[in-house]
This record gives sequence, structure tokens and C-alpha cells, in this order.
Amino acid sequence: MSSASSSRDSDALAAALGGVLLDPAEAAGLDVHGRIDAAVLVPLYHQDGQLHVVLTRRRDDLRRHAGEISFPGGRQDDGESDLRDTALREAEEEIGLPVSAVRLVGALTPTPTIATNYAVYPFVGLIEPGHEWAASEAEVAQVLEFPLAVLRASFGRRRRCVWRAFASPTRAGGGTALLYWPRLAVPR
Repeated sequence: MSSASSSRDSDALAAALGGVLLDPAEAAGLDVHGRIDAAVLVPLYHQDGQLHVVLTRRRDDLRRHAGEISFPGGRQDDGESDLRDTALREAEEEIGLPVSAVRLVGALTPTPTIATNYAVYPFVGLIEPGHEWAASEAEVAQVLEFPLAVLRASFGRRRRCVWRAFASPTRAGGGTALLYWPRLAVPR
């Protein structure tokens, strides 16, 4: 595919997603219940006629969210004024996705978490397929890529999802599984 064709496809996808997502700047400005602000990146790419999402499987020996599947992200650092920057920084730290490789195209509704008292701001970014991931040894056991349709179809199984890519069931993290998968709109 030529770069001009790829650029047109990316622009069309960005426009389609922009029609169903919140504006990233407006979403970042929304006030959500929770004493700790956090942001996640929902990295998407188009390949073989399907929209794919990138997720992480957290290390099994972590104190919090051990072994869970999640979007790359985390809490806002002191002095970090824009939650979009938080999502992009965390994605670079956790999976080695350069900030310059992400085109923010929208946001999902920010959502509070009950157990941890976080206000989570999810930002959707388009990336090119074929990245060489550099998972953070401190946090990430594995970087996962799935067609979005597979994840949306598995949501009916609640928090336990079995994917053929794994030999055993994989648990999706609370916020990721319960709050965002059903909200990810696939433009038709």
C-alpha cells in the first residue's frame, strides 16, 4: 500500500472514530469522581480489514492488578497538567510506543473506579501496525494485539475471557473489562 493510500485510510478511520468518540481535549477537562486522576491509551490500528487493539498483560508478581489485562496507562504524575500526556507517557513507558507514533483521535467517557477511587480517562489513538514492542520489565508480562471484534464478542463472558492465543483463561482487569470494551464503537 502506498503511503498516500495509507494516509487517506488513516484519515478516513480517524474521521469515522471522531464521529463516535468524545473530543480528547473536552474529555480531559471533564470532572469525574475519584481522588486520583489516571489516564489510559487505547491504541488501535487497522490491518487486514479489521480494527485491532493493543493491550498489556500485567506481571503476575505485582502488588496491584497482578496478571490482569489492561490498556497501557497509569496515574497522573505531579506537575503533569494534561491527562492526554499522561496516557501517552504511560504507553511509552509500558510498551515502548513512541509518543510521536500515536495520533489521538478521541476519547471514551472518563469513568470512576469504585474500589481504587481513581478517575480514569481513556484516550483513543491510532497507530501503524507492525510495532516492535518494548514491554516494561517492571510492569508488563506481555503485549497483546487482538482484532477489536474478538474482544467485543468475548465481553458477554464478563471478566473471564478465553482467547485462542492463550493456553489458559486470561482475566481482564476491572476497569478494562467492565468499563471500556462494550463502549468501543467500531465504525461500520
